Amino acid sequence: MLITTTEELARFCASLRGAAYVTVDTEFMRERTYWSKLCLVQLGGPTDAVAVDPLAEGIDLAPLYALMADTSIMKVFHAARQDVEIFVNATGQVPTPMFDTQVAAMVCGFGESASYETLAGQLAGAKIDKSSRFTDWSARPLTERQIEYALADVTHLRVVYESLCAKLAKSGRSEWVQEETAVLTSLSTYQVEPYDVWKRLKLRSDKPRLRAVLRELAAWRELEAQRLNVPRGRVLKDEALLEIANHAPSSALELARTRGLHAGFAESRQGTEILAAVARVTKMPASAYPQGEPRRSLPNGAGAIFDLLKVLLRQVSDEHGVAAKLIATTDDLETLAAEDKPDVPAVRGWRRELFGNAALALKNGELALAIRGRKVALLPTKS
Repeated sequence: MLITTTEELARFCASLRGAAYVTVDTEFMRERTYWSKLCLVQLGGPTDAVAVDPLAEGIDLAPLYALMADTSIMKVFHAARQDVEIFVNATGQVPTPMFDTQVAAMVCGFGESASYETLAGQLAGAKIDKSSRFTDWSARPLTERQIEYALADVTHLRVVYESLCAKLAKSGRSEWVQEETAVLTSLSTYQVEPYDVWKRLKLRSDKPRLRAVLRELAAWRELEAQRLNVPRGRVLKDEALLEIANHAPSSALELARTRGLHAGFAESRQGTEILAAVARVTKMPASAYPQGEPRRSLPNGAGAIFDLLKVLLRQVSDEHGVAAKLIATTDDLETLAAEDKPDVPAVRGWRRELFGNAALALKNGELALAIRGRKVALLPTKS
């Protein structure tokens, strides 16, 4: 069913009162815009599923947004981040409460970043036809095939959700998922700080002033892309941004020599603003320059400890059916190997019970790794 009016949407949302959960998915376009253009919203109730057309003339999505804010109904997503970002941009709020089946799958032994197709196939016995994945969702009218494809993303999700909940209850790991979902439910996750965007770029230099110039340029580009609602690369490609940062031009003539800039750019409003951004750095005290990420250098002997910890992590991941990257990151392992009193997530909460205690015991010589029947075994060392 395709909903195209506010009245139909309000009736469907009202029918969900008292439901334990609703499955949610979205289709959107972002190739030509900075902000995602919402083209379709799919909702799966206990017995029915609908597709909501947010581009339908006159439709008001207020009932949908009220549903997302209803704390009595669990909102179930798969790989929720991009979907949730759309609702945050529209309402300023994160849908709550929320359950991400991809996160739950990592806790339940389905590996890292399990796809919806994988979970639907293994838990719901469904085969997902992804032939409509890359269609133009902003084009109207939508075809029956598009609508069927879209609805499949929430109908099988009901079975996936219930199956994962059962597994979590049996294993006693429900709280683990809640802890891992905390980042998705935090509003700060979806708030872009323009002056932090530079950190995503691959800067091959440790010069503090260069970092300061890049920070100013990246922040300008971010705000300009938001203002124009175009992708960052449409304002200025990464390569050009990095080259400008490296050369720090002080005049339109110098800026015009940048490879990749179109004719006249240096003399344009954007060119003037870029030069102003570079000039701001010249007036900054060195103490205001952004600090680079400290480079970790493992002390002598710690490299071998790091390698052993990786083996232990793999063993624990395989034994307990939890994705390794959910248990400990590479940074966690490096800190564990290098520091006497490591303070990392891997030695806190459920991770400490699962991995952290064994990792510390291995590092302190209280535990050894051995091969038993083609498997890695943990053996206590003799006192």
